[in-house]
Amino acid sequence: MLEHCLIECCAATLAGLKSANLFSYRFIAKETVIEELTAINGKLNEKGVHIEVLAWKEKFGLIYVYRYSMLKRELAKEETRKLLSDYGYMDYTVESCLLHLKQRLYQYDCFPHEIGIFLGYPLQDVIGFIDNKGQNCKYCGFWKVYGDEGEAKKRFERLRKCTSVYLRLFAEGRSIIQMTVSA
Repeated sequence: MLEHCLIECCAATLAGLKSANLFSYRFIAKETVIEELTAINGKLNEKGVHIEVLAWKEKFGLIYVYRYSMLKRELAKEETRKLLSDYGYMDYTVESCLLHLKQRLYQYDCFPHEIGIFLGYPLQDVIGFIDNKGQNCKYCGFWKVYGDEGEAKKRFERLRKCTSVYLRLFAEGRSIIQMTVSA
């Protein structure tokens, strides 16, 4: 079931089209989820993909799947660092930023708005969302678009198609490892 959720929710990251995805995963036993994630992580890390639980709740975990090198590149950008500094980020290594994001997730009932950066959303859309308090977007797809609507629609279509293809291949017997593109 976890592998199916990874394909359904994270195909674009596995394919290298997007830096990260996030999904909520319901579980019966937390220990079983940790074992499954450890096993899958061991295989995916070799391809540059990492999985972490950003937050544990009573019956679900918030699972973050990301391409380390893509996230590292985004965190190195001056304009990204400027925005993150407004939310208390001071060290811009992947590990430090994820630790700070986890702390922010536990501090608030809703998602911290800068999470869009960690999900590979265009910075212009993340800033637009924050400035407009989630209102007045030009288009709403995988995220709310405040920047280039035409480009976003094209990208959303590529992401939808990727997920569709990956789900079909998974149903036909391809493994998650076979479908994960190396970094």
